[in-house]
Amino acid sequence: MRTWPVKDAEVRFSELLDACLLEGPQMVTRHGIGVAVLVPLQQWRRLQSAARPSLKELLLSDQARTDMVVPPLGQAKRRPVEPML
Repeated sequence: MRTWPVKDAEVRFSELLDACLLEGPQMVTRHGIGVAVLVPLQQWRRLQSAARPSLKELLLSDQARTDMVVPPLGQAKRRPVEPML
């Protein structure tokens, strides 16, 4: 992956974009440290779809779907009912 200092990326953005489309992802650095990566749109979409589970996968997973803890039956505290005005 080719790296571009942020100043070069700003001044030569069109060249950076062309390199991304022809060569693949391009890294932008600030003070020598990688801070961003420019990737072709189709590759980004592939990465996004691979990172998100489908609704079916979510519903069938063993992982908790919420952080809310439900108290055992009969031990829930009720909120006071506010009078209607």
